[in-house]
Amino acid sequence: MDVGAAAGRLRAFNRFYTQQIGVVSDRYLGQDRPLSESRLLFEIGDAGCTVRELRTRLVLDSGQLSRLLRSLEAQRLIRVQPDAADKRVRLASLTSAGRRALATLNAKADESATTVLRQLDDRQRTDLLSALDNAARLLRLAGVTLTVVDPTSTEAQLCLQRFSAELEERFPEGFDRDALVPPRQASGKDGAFVVARERERLVGCGVLRTLEPGIGEIRHLWVTADARGIGLGRRLLSELESQALTRGHTAVRLDTHEVLTEAIQLYRTAGYEEITPYDDNPYAHLWFDKPLRVTSHDVVGPNGPA
Repeated sequence: MDVGAAAGRLRAFNRFYTQQIGVVSDRYLGQDRPLSESRLLFEIGDAGCTVRELRTRLVLDSGQLSRLLRSLEAQRLIRVQPDAADKRVRLASLTSAGRRALATLNAKADESATTVLRQLDDRQRTDLLSALDNAARLLRLAGVTLTVVDPTSTEAQLCLQRFSAELEERFPEGFDRDALVPPRQASGKDGAFVVARERERLVGCGVLRTLEPGIGEIRHLWVTADARGIGLGRRLLSELESQALTRGHTAVRLDTHEVLTEAIQLYRTAGYEEITPYDDNPYAHLWFDKPLRVTSHDVVGPNGPA
């Protein structure tokens, strides 16, 4: 698919949908405030939240968020004050008027969505909701960035810590961190440590190392529980395969534990074939291999692997 043409279609849909929901209006859902302020009320909610959480969730810079919060404070819809437990943390909460405004917004948003759905029959509603679920999944996946990092970095070590903790819990025999790939094998010409970030939050990782000349090995492929089901595991796997190609590997191998059924399914659907054991990993019950094909994206530059 031509990416340029696809981008044009996505932009056309964005223009259509933002007009439909009133993003360009200063009176979202007929209220006396724009969508940006209304969205803050939704995010703060009855439970309240920290200013930092708001900035992270909505990807707002500090100045823009401060202006929006001041506007809502001036309307007496919210209050922002230091957290009693930590004065460095600022908490945003709804006032009584803010809770009433939020209730009105929720009612009007429900009414608007219901009006749309009533124009469709049952099959059309099912099609629309399935399309929305798929679009949300793909847009979330597209928002995740993959980066090669130093395996000794804080973020790499944090990923491995969380990866190890999950295996310790899931493996009947537990898990020993001494089984992790040494950092020297996961960098430079010998390997790569890839981390996945969603809005700066670490949501996954994977390691490539050289097993033997021309053969790479993928290890420690991991995705946080709340980021599973969006296709991130497959995207990480594909990135590690690309890293293997840039290092001249013609195939990659991996092994896995029998309890990791979701990983086994991923490998099989990604073109990996089961082979006889190639190592004595005490946590491995199945071993896989996949030949690699060079594509236009897998080009080694003049300075070596990208």
